[in-house]
Amino acid sequence: MKFTYDPRYNVGYIRFKNKKRDAESIKLSEELVIDLAPDGTVYGIELLNANDQMQRDDSGQFAVINEETGEETKFALQLKKARRKSRKASASARSKRRPPGP
Repeated sequence: MKFTYDPRYNVGYIRFKNKKRDAESIKLSEELVIDLAPDGTVYGIELLNANDQMQRDDSGQFAVINEETGEETKFALQLKKARRKSRKASASARSKRRPPGP
């Protein structure tokens, strides 16, 4: 299982197994899509508004809980939206990287 996050688009994906070409994507809501295999098993779950969906009242923690043993492992989850630099700031940063002219 793997969780990926793209801050540019605020999209998270929980992958349970590698998706093949014959996957069926079912849109459950404006923020949730499930990818299914032909046999009905789940390839993955796409979160189309990951920041809001993953950071609720859990202080930014992602918990994995073993229901049989009760063992819980927590991971810090830092989902931040990518910030766009203004053209002025980008030009300023580029000029700072250039070596001084002759």
